[in-house]
Order: sequence, then structure tokens, then C-alpha cells
Amino acid sequence: MNRHTLTTAALVALVGGPALAHAAGSDDLQALRDEIAAIRHSYDARIAELEARLKQAEAHADAAGRTAARADDTARQVAARSTTRPAAANAFNPAVSLILSGTYGNFSRDPSSYRIGGFIPGGDEIGPGERGFSLAESELAISANIDPWFYGGLNLALTPENEAEVEQAFVQTTSLPHGLTLKAGRFFSGIGYLNEQHAHTWDFVDAPLAYQAFLGKQFGDDGVQLKWLAPTDLFLEFGAELGRGRNFPGSDRGINGAGAQAVFAHVGGDVGVSHSWRAGLSLLRTTPRDRAYEDVDHGVVNAVSGTSRLWIADFVWKWAPNGDATHTNAKLQGEYFRRKEDGSLVYDVDGAASEGRYASSQSGWYLQGVYQFMPRWRTGLRYDRLNSGSTHYGANAGVLDASGYDPTRLSLMVDWSPSEFSRWRVQVARDKARRDAPDTQLMLQYLMSLGAHGAHRY
Repeated sequence: MNRHTLTTAALVALVGGPALAHAAGSDDLQALRDEIAAIRHSYDARIAELEARLKQAEAHADAAGRTAARADDTARQVAARSTTRPAAANAFNPAVSLILSGTYGNFSRDPSSYRIGGFIPGGDEIGPGERGFSLAESELAISANIDPWFYGGLNLALTPENEAEVEQAFVQTTSLPHGLTLKAGRFFSGIGYLNEQHAHTWDFVDAPLAYQAFLGKQFGDDGVQLKWLAPTDLFLEFGAELGRGRNFPGSDRGINGAGAQAVFAHVGGDVGVSHSWRAGLSLLRTTPRDRAYEDVDHGVVNAVSGTSRLWIADFVWKWAPNGDATHTNAKLQGEYFRRKEDGSLVYDVDGAASEGRYASSQSGWYLQGVYQFMPRWRTGLRYDRLNSGSTHYGANAGVLDASGYDPTRLSLMVDWSPSEFSRWRVQVARDKARRDAPDTQLMLQYLMSLGAHGAHRY
């Protein structure tokens, strides 16, 4: 409105000035001059007011900026103090978990005389377990990040015989470049598919016959492992291990070098959104010396020395509709084993001590499928088969049976998991591992997980 008035007054003054001067005289001109001066003064006052408000707003903004800067500096100082302060008693906060397990076994044949026909016994943990109720192996696990470069883990196996065994105790790098990971200590080997998994994650109560015959249930060792994960869309992993080689199929040699060497490669990927797969090839080489075993057929102890090579091919296929395994899912899993051993065998170590050549070429495989048909409920079927192949005992051929026998076993299981921390399982099997007669087996099992527990392997 003031601008319009000023414009009008100016036009009047410019256009009609002479006429007005003639008609109204000097008084009217003075009135116009006074009005213009008043308008100019009003504008000047308004501009001054706006400039003052602008300066005040700028001052407030500068003060807020300085306050924010001081807050940032304080936060950085607090963070620096928190990362450099000495470790307190509660700074060690590892993940701790406990697995509790128990079984009930009903077997038509005495499990104490269990053996796999046609195969040299593979350690003390083969067989279905004990009759009746039994506390199975419990597991205490502790793990944590040590610093930005290392991770550590400890797994203690608490046996039914009231003994504590170190199952795993290792350190592992977390920040090596180019997809490399280095592990050192005691750990399960990365060969095969099932070997690296803890027993409580298995889909059946016991290990496949091939694992029992060729690895004594599961191969773990003291040593080092190097893995490389390729930077590709397809999962591609390579690994190599050097170990002490004290466990079956090796033995403790007490030497400076490595008694076991292993290499493996795994490849896998997705097929659409509902399917995924993984396949692998592995080689384990051990050099046992005086690997003793009890010959139950002759009541003596024998010992093997030489070289053992085991090849493993594994494959697993998983299905979950649209990637959601909550309601239904399925898994098909299988592994093939082939072992060659060359060396010598001493028959009746504590008696005749007859030494002769020993050579064998044997194989075996298993195939299993597990189907979750509704939430919390699964069923599974597994078939095991071994081929005793050819075995030569040299000078001891007259006392050691080299006749072929191919053990088999068929197992069916159903399990129920009320939550991700508990599982109940029933399993029946027809076991023909022994030559003379089959063993009908019924096993019940519970598995309970307490505390923090990380995701299981694929």
C-alpha cells in the first residue's frame, strides 16, 4: 500500500506539478513534500528493523554451530577414551552355550561287540552306543572376538564316562585381505560335508557308516588351516591343512613334521529363490605308525604302519519355497568315500608279532533325505553302503580274513523341535554292519541348547 501511495504521489508531482502549483499554491506543494518525507522515513525504519532481525538470526546460528562443534569434539573424546581404556573385569564378554543330550537305545544285538565287517576298526567311537538310558556327549562352547584381527573358540566335550575332552580350541583371523582366512589350534577338518559339523547338528542320531569306517566317526586334528574364498557370485572356496595326524586314520608319530595333510574345494550357489546347492572334493593323507586296533575275531592286537589316502566327494541340495524354510523344507545329502592304504601290518603285537605287507582299496557312500512336512516336524531316510574292496595281508593272509563283505544300513527318523533350542528324535534302523546277523535298532534322543548359539553351517 505504501509503495502504491508513493508511486501515485510521484506521478502527481511530476505530471501535475505545474498545475497544482498554479491552483493550490505553495501550501499544497509543502504538504506533498511532507507526505513523501513521511513515506521515505517509514521505509527506512522498516528496512532498519529487518536488517536488525537478520543480524540477530545470524548470531543465533553461529552460536548453535559452535555448540554443535563442541558436542562433536566431546563425543570424539569420549569414544577415544572408551576404546583405549584398560580392559576391565567385565570387558570379556564371550558367547557361551551348552548342549545337553541324552539317548535311549534298544538293540537286538550286543553293541559291545559291534564292528564293521571287512574293515579295520576305525577307533573307539564306532557303533550305535549303549543299551538303555544313557547320557550322551554334552558340549560346552565359548567363543568371542579377541580384537579386530582374531576370533577364538573353545569346545569342550563332556562324555558319559565323566571325562572332559577338548574337542576344539582354535584362533582364527578375521581381517586378512583377498578372502583369506587362517586358523590354528585344534579343530574339525574341512574335508567332506558332515565332518566339520558338530554332532548335535546332524539329522540322525549317529554318524553314517562311511564316517565310522574311514574317519572313526569324525576327523579332528591339531594344526593349521588356510582357506581362500573367491570374489565371485558363485560360492567358491579352497582350503589346505597341515596337522599332527594323531587321530584315525593316522596315529601319533612324535615327529617334527606334519603327520596329516588335507586339501579341499567347495562350490555352491542358488537356483532361483527356492533352491540352493553345494558340492565338494577333498583329499586327506595320513602316515600312521603302529596304528593299533583290537582284532575281536582273534582276540589279539594288531598294528598298521604306512600311508593312508582318502578321497571324498560330497553334495547337498536344499529346498525352501520362496526361500522361507519356516513351514516346509527339504534337504538331499550324500557323500562318496574311497580309501587306499599301503604299508605293513603286525599281527598279534603282544604275541607272535608277525609282520607282513598290508594293502587295501575300499569305498563307501551314504545318501539321505530330510523333509520338514509341517512347522517343527521333520522326517528323514538314510541308506549306508560300504564296499570292502580288495585287502592284502601278505604273510598274515592265513590268519586274517580277507574275504569280501559289503555292510549296509537303513535308518528312518522323525524329530520334533518345539523351538530352535530343543529337539526330540526317534530313530529306527536295520544295521547289517556285522557279517553274521542284522541288528534292529531303536533310539530315542533329546537335544537342548542353552545360551548363545551361532548359526549352523550350510
